[in-house]
Amino acid sequence: MSVDLPMWAKVGAQSLALLVVVGCRADSRVTPDERAPARSRGEAAEPAEAPSEPPPPSVSVPTRPTRFPPAAHVVGIGDVHGDLDATRRALRLAGAIDETDRWIGGDLVVVQTGDQLDRGDDEQAILDLLERLAEEAEAAGGALHVLIGNHEIMNVLGDLRYVTPGGFQDFEDVPDLRLDDPTLADVPPRARARAAAFRPGGPYARLLARRNTVVIVGDTVFAHGGVLPAHARRLDAINEGVRAWMAGAHARPEEIVQEMMSPDSVVWTRAYGDEVDASTCRALEETLRTLGVSRMVVGHTVQKEGITSACDEKVWRIDVGMARHYGGAPAVLVIEDGKARVVGET
Repeated sequence: MSVDLPMWAKVGAQSLALLVVVGCRADSRVTPDERAPARSRGEAAEPAEAPSEPPPPSVSVPTRPTRFPPAAHVVGIGDVHGDLDATRRALRLAGAIDETDRWIGGDLVVVQTGDQLDRGDDEQAILDLLERLAEEAEAAGGALHVLIGNHEIMNVLGDLRYVTPGGFQDFEDVPDLRLDDPTLADVPPRARARAAAFRPGGPYARLLARRNTVVIVGDTVFAHGGVLPAHARRLDAINEGVRAWMAGAHARPEEIVQEMMSPDSVVWTRAYGDEVDASTCRALEETLRTLGVSRMVVGHTVQKEGITSACDEKVWRIDVGMARHYGGAPAVLVIEDGKARVVGET
């Protein structure tokens, strides 16, 4: 797949202008995932390994492990797409926060599987809330892992097609944005603040750069789209590459963008989210065996009937379309004592 990169990714201002102009004009009701290029549903192509280069010395790249120890209580939360109310309701279903949005989960571990951005007006509040809660959870002996989804990738790339009018306004109050940067000259004025906030090295791109794209907690692997067999031995490299790119420190940004925008990437694949067949279940088994885990939890593909499972409950699909854009009701996946169960609003 060919990906047009914005100027800050070393291609040129014209690509960025096209991406953002489309973002200013697109009907936000269109589902972007339906426009993702489709390959076969087999395993992803193994990307070529490039020689490693150190990041520029002035740029700090956050480090995080991919694998975390088992926890007594683990909760998975799917896509929230700019809806703060749905985010809060899901966190309360999880037993993570009280009515004042403070962490009450103790040693609870929560994993949000990406797509905090696009389709809603509350994105800055969601990102800030999740960042604060991650700190409170760690202090209490628990954890909140917030993952990168395809919409976070798209925003850092400069693809703003699915930003609402309120979503453009939402980032105009971010301090110290470099709106006069010449690489933003072709960005429409109303999109410039958001583009500056999310461009690699921008303040909200750096916030995203603190996060993983795939995480393993005990015997469960979590990803936005899913982990295919070709990804399974590269999870550390994927996480590190995305963080370096978002922080503005990747030596070859075009390579990580090409990988992450592939229809078979860990943030775009629908192999496990749509109706699965025997070959998909075999691929899943191979992935789980390689990782040494029992199950996979994914978001990305809306399950209209609520959280579902496939392949003998070895994969759970937790995107229930809870955001206002879709009109679904919040539900979360609870994993306790090696068993998974669904908790929804009553």
